[in-house]
Amino acid sequence: MNKEVTPYQKQDSGKKEQVAEMFDNISGSYDFLNHFLSMGIDNLWRKKAIAQLEDIQPQKMLDVATGTGDFALMANKRLSPQLITGIDISEGMLKVGLKKMENKGLTDKIHLQYGDSEKMPFDDDRFDAITVAYGVRNFETLLKGLKEMYRVLKKDGRTVILEFSNPKKFPVKQAFNLYFKYILPTIGKMVSKDNRAYTYLPESVKAFPEGEAFLSILKEAGFINVRQVKLSGGITTIYIGEK
Repeated sequence: MNKEVTPYQKQDSGKKEQVAEMFDNISGSYDFLNHFLSMGIDNLWRKKAIAQLEDIQPQKMLDVATGTGDFALMANKRLSPQLITGIDISEGMLKVGLKKMENKGLTDKIHLQYGDSEKMPFDDDRFDAITVAYGVRNFETLLKGLKEMYRVLKKDGRTVILEFSNPKKFPVKQAFNLYFKYILPTIGKMVSKDNRAYTYLPESVKAFPEGEAFLSILKEAGFINVRQVKLSGGITTIYIGEK
């Protein structure tokens, strides 16, 4: 299982509380930094992840760790489901996301609400598809969160998870490490004013049980037909599991 890495390394609060605090702190600058720091390639990664659901045409979707709702917005545009429910533990991120949905007139298609990935407020077998973009490594208890996702997924439903990974081959590995260790934290700190948020990011990616290790955890949670698709030389990975 993954090594415990927390944003602020506080003794009086757990990972879940610290992650919520971190995203509350950076919610105002998150969208800008997210696209700027990835040089826009994050949109391509999201499109490829959503494409994994095109053949099942999901009508009721759940977006876990939805943040400001960018992944939900793209899924709505490309898949046209009846409803997407997005949950997150950061009230600050949800506030930005709700404003975004209101401005786009999509509150009837994308419903954002507070929700803990490890204790979801939904009945069993509720959703045709579940998505998570760069959120599972922030789960306090990874297996527990994945089991909850499995519980609320319908039979024959599909889960698609997009997460950072550590590239192994030259020169992508060297360039990735340089960028993640030095450039990203410096820019992130300057813009977000949070000294830890963009230092925690590479630390959490390094500690995450990627690749085959994560596929094994998906199986342990109950998922079948698990598989992975590596993108951009292994910088990010799409993980797929079914029920």
